[in-house]
Amino acid sequence: MTNTAKPSDIDAWLQALGAPSADRDYKPGHDRVLTLLNRLETQGFALKKPKLRIRVAGTNGKGSTAYFLAAALQVNGLKVGLYTSPHIISFHERMRVDGKPIPQDDLLELMANVMPLALDVGTSYFETATVLALLHFSQQLVDVEILEAGVGAKLDATTAVAADVGLLTPIGLDHQDWLGDTLADITQEKAYVFKGCRVKISAQQADDVQTILSERVQDLAYAPLFSEQLSALGEYQRINSGLAFAAIQAISNQYFKLGLNRVKQAISTVNIEGRLQRMACGNHTFYLDAAHNEHAIHAVMRTLNARKQSFDVMILATREDRDLSNCANMLEKYAGKVIVMSGERYDYLSVDAALDNETMHDKGKVFLILGSFITIAQVVNWMKTKGS
Repeated sequence: MTNTAKPSDIDAWLQALGAPSADRDYKPGHDRVLTLLNRLETQGFALKKPKLRIRVAGTNGKGSTAYFLAAALQVNGLKVGLYTSPHIISFHERMRVDGKPIPQDDLLELMANVMPLALDVGTSYFETATVLALLHFSQQLVDVEILEAGVGAKLDATTAVAADVGLLTPIGLDHQDWLGDTLADITQEKAYVFKGCRVKISAQQADDVQTILSERVQDLAYAPLFSEQLSALGEYQRINSGLAFAAIQAISNQYFKLGLNRVKQAISTVNIEGRLQRMACGNHTFYLDAAHNEHAIHAVMRTLNARKQSFDVMILATREDRDLSNCANMLEKYAGKVIVMSGERYDYLSVDAALDNETMHDKGKVFLILGSFITIAQVVNWMKTKGS
């Protein structure tokens, strides 16, 4: 490859693709991704199939499951490519090899070759990011690829390429504009994650979801909760880590011989950014969680019930197409104050202003911030301006 890009081109190219989220620019279908991959192949950039490719879909818990899996595989000496979305601070976070985000020079070199074709084909931000990740993993000759779906599964960019293992995290209502208004509709879409896969495992699901899956998917296994102590906060992480461990057991039986004791230790010590992540800023303590739909917020509440944790202030940020007023009412018993914000791109200035107002005195407070990764990034950047 010839590197003709400049550092500023990364942001410029990404802005040319549209909104930097996994769903705002959602374009259903595989045609654009496959067209881009085919055009890259004609220019000498064909994908090398890894020894194992794993897909992860579901409503909540996809990223956590993927991180648990990556840690478990890496501790066994496998080279692992991990693709997740969205990022918190840097686009580079979306594609990691053995835990390390793609280096700047490598990303520049990839984009110099991929972006002109992507803009010509018309791939979305998420579709282009997926192709960049696949090409990066191919060039790095990873043993295993882990691909986290963006929206749904059936027409998601991550399912445009064949996979060996399909994993499904808990399903709830979200993205109804694209996936359907009922759990049945959404389940039908997300069950596609198993298509063509030799290993098919789901987390425990609600009864109606499990009934649909049983009718649609043959040889589907269900993962129990992870039984070991976790460093990652959140009772919901027992579901995600259990799904990852069940996948490791199946992989060990069919693909690689893996040391399960090492796996348990690796999973137990994983901490994941933006999932009940604890941070300090001055005298104040912050818990940050990317729960931004009702299904995820209920999962956080189970942890609050178990920990009997109370907060001085909660900030709940949501988009204009989600009504979380019921959640806000339920959360009030856990906090002295609940602040709800909504809007197409959230009210960034209001988030900063609220944090400034609530932290202006020396008395230390405990905060819980719930929202998308855009919200989490906003809070992390605010902390940086305060010197933390």
